[in-house]
Amino acid sequence: MRLPRPSRRGLMLGAAGLATLGGLSACGRTEAPVDEAGRVRLRLAAGGPVSAAHGGFYQAIASGAYERRGLNVEILTGAAGENLPGLLAASAVELALAGDSFTPMRLIADRAPVKAVAAFLQKDPVALMARPDQPLEALSALRDRPILMSAADQAGFWRWLRARFELSADQARTGTDEENLQALREDPKAVLVGRLTAGDPGEVARAVGFEPRVLLPADDGYPSYSGLVVAPNAFARDNARALRDFIAASVEGWRDYVHGEGGKGDALIRQADKTMTQRRLDAARAALRSGAVVDGGDAALYGLGTMTPDRWQAFAEQTEGAYASAPDWREAFTTQYLPGRG
Repeated sequence: MRLPRPSRRGLMLGAAGLATLGGLSACGRTEAPVDEAGRVRLRLAAGGPVSAAHGGFYQAIASGAYERRGLNVEILTGAAGENLPGLLAASAVELALAGDSFTPMRLIADRAPVKAVAAFLQKDPVALMARPDQPLEALSALRDRPILMSAADQAGFWRWLRARFELSADQARTGTDEENLQALREDPKAVLVGRLTAGDPGEVARAVGFEPRVLLPADDGYPSYSGLVVAPNAFARDNARALRDFIAASVEGWRDYVHGEGGKGDALIRQADKTMTQRRLDAARAALRSGAVVDGGDAALYGLGTMTPDRWQAFAEQTEGAYASAPDWREAFTTQYLPGRG
C-alpha cells in the first residue's frame, strides 16, 4: 500500500527554508567559525525539546570529548532548535539532529543539498502503549483502534504505520499530551504513541494509573533510524576533519551515556530543561540500554553511529509516496565521516 501524498499545506511548510537551503551548493567555501581559543565552533540544532535522545551529545560536552578534539559544541533545543531547514539555510547552525529517517528523505526530495552523516539511535524509540488487558500482541492488531498522537507523529511515523498495516485515516487522533493521556484513560481501545527517550512508558503509567502494554515498532519492522546527524554537503566537504572529530567524540559520548553513569550528561540536560526529572532520564537511559537502541543491530558490527544502504532502501520502499517528489534514498546519507571511514 502506498502512503498518501502530503497535503499542499504540509508541502508549503518550511518551503522558504528549503529554497534557501538549496543555495548551499558547491559554490564557495563554508568553513566553520572558530572561537577565541582556536576551537572549531559547531552549533547543533536538536530538533525539539531536550530529552535522553540527546544524552550522548550532552555527555560528550560534559566529559570534554569535544573539547579534547578542538571543538566547541553548542546544542540548540526547544523552539530554537526545531526548524531544521531554516536554521541550516540561515547558517544559524552547522549541524542538525533528525528524529527519524523521514527528515533527510524529505529534504532531498525538495533537492536540499544535505545528508545524514551518522545515526546514533539504531532503533527509532517510538513506542505504542495501550491498556494491559487489551489483546495487542503485535502491530497487526491495531485496526479499528483510535491511535493517539502528536501532529508531528501524524506527519511522520503514522504514515508508515497506516500503510504497513492498512489502517484507516480516521483512526489518527491528534491532541496535546494531556488530551491524549485523558483519552487513553477513558477509552479501553485507545493506543498512545510515545517515546522511550521521553521517560515513557513510566511517565504514562503514573499519569493514567496503570502499567501500559508496550509495543515497539522498531522490533516489528519499522526501519527508521533516529538521532540522525544532518549536515549540508558543502559544510561537510569543507570541514571534513571537524565533522569526523565531532562524530568520533559523539560516539564516545553515547557509549559513556548508555553504559556509564551518565550523570554529567544528565546534569546538562536538566540545566537545559528545568522541568526534566532525573527519574525520567534514568528510565529513558535504562530503556536505551535494555533495548540496545544505541549499540544494537548494525552498530554492534560496525560501530556506533553507523548506517547501512539496506536500511535506507527498506525505509524508502516502505514510505513510497510520502514525499513531494520521489527521493533517491542513496542521496539521503553518507558513511564517509564515520570513524574508520574515508
